[in-house]
Amino acid sequence: MTEVGEARRLEVAERNARNLPLIEEYRAKGGLPDNPRLLLLHHRGAKTGAARVNPVVFQSVGNNFAVFASNAGRPANPDWFYNLVAHPDTSVEIGSETIEVVARVASTEERSAIWEPWKVEMPAFEEYEKTAAPREIPVVILERA
Repeated sequence: MTEVGEARRLEVAERNARNLPLIEEYRAKGGLPDNPRLLLLHHRGAKTGAARVNPVVFQSVGNNFAVFASNAGRPANPDWFYNLVAHPDTSVEIGSETIEVVARVASTEERSAIWEPWKVEMPAFEEYEKTAAPREIPVVILERA
């Protein structure tokens, strides 16, 4: 493995280790009352097909959900974004409910209608947008299957 590949593997392993206690707490409590905008996103590795779970914030969009591939303003999209593009049939856990969904990247018009109010409601995402530039942060719609 190259030096860059090894560094990337370690970064992902560290992030997964940080997320595990949050995922366990979420499941034990049937969600997080202090963070009702959090869901657990299931996805499969684009290359490996390995099952993965990430806690992500969401916004309800009608009967569906929008998630934001901000990656905390880093210059690249998060891995889960590429995984959803490769394997859009997936599920989310919201509270104690598991919901089958199909992921798709929002159109330009949809993105604007969701993203602009989201930045007002969640100001950290406006900062993410600034630090991610010139990358446009994708909005992913999770439609109930």
